[in-house]
Amino acid sequence: MAVRIRLKRMGRRHRPFFRICAMDARTPRDGRVIEELGYYDPMVKEVDARAVLKGDRIDYWLSVGAQPTPKVKVLIKKYGSQGTHLERQKEAFERLKIKPQAPPPVAVKAEAEETPEAEAEAAPSETEESPAAEAPAAEAPAADEGAQTPTAEETRGEETSGAEGEAAEEKTAEASE
Repeated sequence: MAVRIRLKRMGRRHRPFFRICAMDARTPRDGRVIEELGYYDPMVKEVDARAVLKGDRIDYWLSVGAQPTPKVKVLIKKYGSQGTHLERQKEAFERLKIKPQAPPPVAVKAEAEETPEAEAEAAPSETEESPAAEAPAAEAPAADEGAQTPTAEETRGEETSGAEGEAAEEKTAEASE
């Protein structure tokens, strides 16, 4: 059996991704593999970070007579176990680590889970004391203090005269009570 080290196309249309595999020479391009030896992603912006190879396994397959395709031969020469671009590849990986692609995921508690517990704890205190019923109204203005005020650009079209502004403030104060 003749073994070839070649690229197996993965990915989707207009977004290629290749695995570097040891395959029987008679199998189709995307057919059954003997062993996967790395990958090659031509869409990565850092040229030297496009190929990642398992150098020790590639050396083994070359020692038992596997023949690489021309493209894989170039990749092995550059990024194999004794490649000429290994230092550049390490630097490219470091540059990619510095630039985060997306922010890390943040765990967020669902408000629906917290609301029933908070209502169950607050309900007995509100029914026992009459001043506690007024407490939520007192807390509402404190919550508004943390809200962002509109910037000058946002309020350009909303300018009003003094009397209209005072009337609007009175309406909002009545609504909050």
